[in-house]
Amino acid sequence: MLRPERMSKVSVTGSKAYLDPVVEAVHELNLLHVTDYGGGWEGFVQGNPQSEAEDAAEKLVTVRSLKSMLDVDEDDAGPTRVFDDDELAAELEDLREEVNALDDRRDELRSQLRTIEERVEAVEPFAELGIDLDLLQGYDSLQVAVGEGARETVERAIVDAAALTEYQIFGDDVLAVFAHPEGDADESALADALVSAEFAALDVPEVDDDNVSPEAYVDELERERQSIESDLETVESELDAVRADAADFLLAAEEKLAIEVQKTEAPLSYATTANAFVAEGWIPTDSYTQFKSAVQDAVGSHVEIEEVERAAFGADGEVQVREDVPPAVEDAGPDEGVEATDEDEAEQRRAVADGSGGSVVMRNDDPPVVQDNPGLVSPFEVLVQAVGRPNYREFDPSVVLFLTFPAFFGFMIGDLGYGILYGLIGYYLYSNFDSQAFKSMGGVTMAAGLFTAGFGVLYGEIFGLHLISTYLWEGALGLHGPPIHKGLQPADIYWAQAWLVVSTVVALIHLDIGYVFGFLEELEFHGAKAAITEKGSWLLGMNGLWLFVFSRLYAGKKPSFIFSVFDGTGVAPEAQGEFASTAFALGFNGFPPVVGYLGLGMFVLGALLLAVGAPAEILEIFDVLVNVLSYTRIAAVLLAKAGMAFVVNLLFFGAYQHDGEFHFMLSHGPEHYAAEYGREAIMFGGLVHGGIAALVGGIVILVLGHLLVLALGVTSAGLQAVRLEYYEFFSKFFEGGGTEYTPFGHERRFTSDE
Repeated sequence: MLRPERMSKVSVTGSKAYLDPVVEAVHELNLLHVTDYGGGWEGFVQGNPQSEAEDAAEKLVTVRSLKSMLDVDEDDAGPTRVFDDDELAAELEDLREEVNALDDRRDELRSQLRTIEERVEAVEPFAELGIDLDLLQGYDSLQVAVGEGARETVERAIVDAAALTEYQIFGDDVLAVFAHPEGDADESALADALVSAEFAALDVPEVDDDNVSPEAYVDELERERQSIESDLETVESELDAVRADAADFLLAAEEKLAIEVQKTEAPLSYATTANAFVAEGWIPTDSYTQFKSAVQDAVGSHVEIEEVERAAFGADGEVQVREDVPPAVEDAGPDEGVEATDEDEAEQRRAVADGSGGSVVMRNDDPPVVQDNPGLVSPFEVLVQAVGRPNYREFDPSVVLFLTFPAFFGFMIGDLGYGILYGLIGYYLYSNFDSQAFKSMGGVTMAAGLFTAGFGVLYGEIFGLHLISTYLWEGALGLHGPPIHKGLQPADIYWAQAWLVVSTVVALIHLDIGYVFGFLEELEFHGAKAAITEKGSWLLGMNGLWLFVFSRLYAGKKPSFIFSVFDGTGVAPEAQGEFASTAFALGFNGFPPVVGYLGLGMFVLGALLLAVGAPAEILEIFDVLVNVLSYTRIAAVLLAKAGMAFVVNLLFFGAYQHDGEFHFMLSHGPEHYAAEYGREAIMFGGLVHGGIAALVGGIVILVLGHLLVLALGVTSAGLQAVRLEYYEFFSKFFEGGGTEYTPFGHERRFTSDE
């Protein structure tokens, strides 16, 4: 669970006469994460794809193009299909011709529609002008210009034009200019005159005798548009019918062709000679026997399978554990139905000896990572992978995130109502999306919602109201209040102080786990000295410093509340005044001074060890103080979210203060509580106790306010919890950068090979 699944590198060596059945067998197993051959072996070259590869790839491109045209997705799948190559090719060609013809027709109609829309848009200014279109064109002795511009500027430009004698202008925003040129004037005299007038000319649409007015022209275009839209609907209907009939075929054909492409292009990753091949890759170690037996069952003894490495990688990338399996192909003999020459067998033996025998491998690549987590933990892998997939040599922190992230989040929000809503949001994400990432986020959100609801019960709150405290803890169980408080109210200030101290204790536990992970990694891969100086130094420094902080050594220089929140005995000098109350009566009022001296000694020793192992990091030794204090943001966000929910309820219900506690006006109005506790006790009267308008506004504020708190819970509590995990915890041991395990194979969903 904390380590990825153990992986082994295997080598498959055989004669090219047996390449096809080997590829079939390996593909069927879906276990081998193939290592690409990158050169380096004398006499070996990268393999070539099989002859069918190009044809399969072209057909696959065609299928995916048709899927896109018809908008086919996986939800359109029908029963699994079985068809041979000839059947697929024939059906695909017929479908391609039909769909292409319909798609071309659809594109043509859409193009015609765009043209109609452009023409309608172009004639709109002429409708505003109110002049028939035939009157704006076709003159021999007049020049006409239609466009947009300032009338005074246009008129000035025409008056100043020597080539124009008479003119007339119609319209306001859209202008129609008629001008009579001099006898020897150029055909563009009017246009030339309007250049200086910032006149935006419009082209006059050509019309026939029946549609001379702009309105009639637009009506004709609208009739054309309706006809084209009708034709387009017919084509779309035909495409929908084709989609319904062909969806299952396309999905099955895509899967079949994708598998064929995988198989036919597989030799591109192999090392080959004229007659032999070598394929290498990683498989889970526990699957080695299954893998070897299945391949040898398929091709007999004409293939040699070796477990070249059983990997445990060090931080420097070197293999720490390597198990060599000696080659044993001398007894190989040809299977029935497959011919292999003596030359083939000799090449195979040379491939074993020169290529993959002993400890020689194609490339010293890190093994792929299979995160080995149980079902409840696996959704939290998405949070780890947001930083990076764990590499093979380091611990997988998913289980720690499973135990801490929802607890951090739930503690900071701590409300039954919000917790239920978060749970419902998570369930929606998990159940309504096929994407594994969305499902994982749904699982994380449900866990966060569960902890939020659980802490909400302990705090006695639902949507910021203390109804659970009133009816469960005080009413049903007869207690004085809920087991824990958020510390927002003046009477509960000691709880806020307690959460600051609890946050530092949680930080020490959380960071200790991170440092221990880092220590174990260093110990395994670099030895005891590196582990002690590079990780043990931080463990000693951090725990030593905080032993000193929680000791009574120089107690007068430290915040008094750190000695009183866990006390309860009342004997400590600090247990009076504002520090008289205790959140957790554990009898602890600080470690004795001797423990403080021990802590200071541990801190100094840790600093010395760090100076020996990583001298440049000695300047950061006081990070052990800062990193722990960073966790007090947990208490800060707890109070912030509680305050926001309180304000929302205050505005709607109103509230009064009595004996250092806030109470919402749920059963009576402000006058009742003013008479009982005095007008000064009223904090706000509450919109619910006002008129109808105030009530309506209050309901809006209540709903939107709680939705805002719900959303900010993600952006504050969620992000702060993630920050503690990523920045504070992960930085102690986690680098990431692991390779995803992508075995050669395919899980069939739409086809069957039988």
